[in-house]
Amino acid sequence: MLDQLKDQPADKILSLMAAFRADPRPEKIDLGVGVYKDAEGRTPVMRAVREAEKRIWDGETTKTYTALAGDPAFADALVPLILGPSVPRAQVAAVATPGGTGAVRQGFELIRMMSPGATVWVPEPTWPNHLSILRHLGMTVRGYRYFDEATLAVDADGMLADLGGVQAGDAVLLHGCCHNPTGADPDPATWSKVADLLRSRGALPFIDLAYLGFGDSLELDAAATRMIAGSGECLIAASCSKNFGIYRERTGLLMAVAGDEATAKVAQGNLAHLNRQNFSFPPDHGARIVSTILGDEGLRADWEAELEEIRTGMLTLREGLAAELRRLTNSDRFDFLTRHKGMFSRLGASPEQVEAMRRDHGIYMVGDSRINVAGLNARTMPILAQAMVAAGL
Repeated sequence: MLDQLKDQPADKILSLMAAFRADPRPEKIDLGVGVYKDAEGRTPVMRAVREAEKRIWDGETTKTYTALAGDPAFADALVPLILGPSVPRAQVAAVATPGGTGAVRQGFELIRMMSPGATVWVPEPTWPNHLSILRHLGMTVRGYRYFDEATLAVDADGMLADLGGVQAGDAVLLHGCCHNPTGADPDPATWSKVADLLRSRGALPFIDLAYLGFGDSLELDAAATRMIAGSGECLIAASCSKNFGIYRERTGLLMAVAGDEATAKVAQGNLAHLNRQNFSFPPDHGARIVSTILGDEGLRADWEAELEEIRTGMLTLREGLAAELRRLTNSDRFDFLTRHKGMFSRLGASPEQVEAMRRDHGIYMVGDSRINVAGLNARTMPILAQAMVAAGL
């Protein structure tokens, strides 16, 4: 039977990583892979994570299973961080998952259970794995306008016009902050209009929150999610990979915000059921790191301080790249870089220009011109700026 299988299309980002590794040029620059890097090109272990792991090592007495939903302490720590006072804790069902990707997958499956004929509306563009998972599940997908290629900002009017077509029982995927791949986020007024529109249409918001703390701050990055959750039912897929730097620990949480406690209890049972069907008990080590940090005043303060260092470091890189491009071109057309949020920005380059930068300068980025801003440093920033100008941007 194995001979009946067909080759699957290669993942573009993984293929880009392989091409980068194979490039012999010592001056090559990797702006494709979506992980945070410091000025030395390393993805460091955060200080609070190291200390939390030491405490776990010293105090852990067993490796037995926790629960189908994961250790309750994980959800009890992460839900308030994300939702604050916007929703009573008793109205939030939550389960640990293998990374934010696992939370996204479980969320789509829950939507299919609740509303088998639902259409899932996704922003154009979105993280490619969203579409890959939805296709694998056989769900109906529709895109809505999100990014204006001319202004390199959110197309608020197009977004609202397209979402006016959602039907009761549909789900709408939203990026809570630091949109991947564009870095462009709606302003508060647009978020409010989106929330009102989805409520009036009877659609379910599904928020993918992968970069909390990488945009403006922990509080400001959570504002849109809290507003939507505070106004009614929604799903939230949260990842701890980036803001805690625990990528390989695969630490995620899927939350279902219900209108009352009784509905939340039913949702909790269904979420646990989905965990059982897909992987049974979720991984615990990363979740225990997070709950240890958030449950200790000193560790939490140190984590927040280092997260702020990471956030402001990326902001400095954005501002530096925009300033260098302004100097080279005598134009402010690249100032959009300072308005984008988080790790990513889409430069507005054509595939041919992206290829020219790879070929002539050893600069690797995704074909749609998404760059990982955190892949830059003081040395490589002017190299990218010069390559962009040489490519005709």
